[in-house]
Amino acid sequence: MTQDASPDALDALVRARIRGLRTALGWSLDDLAARCFLSPSTLSRIETGHRRIGLDQLTSIAHALGTTLDQLVESTADDDVVIRPRFDEARGLTTWILGREPGVTVAKMRLTKPAPTGPDALRVHPGRDWFTVLSGTFALLLGDRRILVETGQAASFSTMVPHAFGAHGGPVEILGVFNPDGQRPGARRSLKL
Repeated sequence: MTQDASPDALDALVRARIRGLRTALGWSLDDLAARCFLSPSTLSRIETGHRRIGLDQLTSIAHALGTTLDQLVESTADDDVVIRPRFDEARGLTTWILGREPGVTVAKMRLTKPAPTGPDALRVHPGRDWFTVLSGTFALLLGDRRILVETGQAASFSTMVPHAFGAHGGPVEILGVFNPDGQRPGARRSLKL
């Protein structure tokens, strides 16, 4: 939630989400009341804004609706909708974080520079990386191997294997899935070998 969101606007949004989820599931107030252990009249007053929502009630309602408290109160600010690129000019890397869920980060990346070389180029960190090449050719240095991954191909590897990567023969774009310990975009916890 952004600090710009007014409490009244957020309150109205949460109430609309509760009602919207309930009706999308085809449930009456009685149906939801039975699942979250509140009275139908209390739920009606919550949905219409005639009653304050307690945290314990909100938690119970979220659970009954099959969602999380975070999802019920998340912001609708433009920052949550518009995905802005992050630039790392030194590495020739542009990253768009497409999604973060517990246990996984999804990102689109565009690389313009070749894979770094030299004794400090290869890095290791806990995790596993998976990616598919959208366009161009991706050069993956994996231990003492150099693997070229072409457009339409995919690769997966343990990030505990010393590795580096970059573009081969021009820009390359990939779509990657990374676990929390193996985050590639902007990762600062990599260990140099």
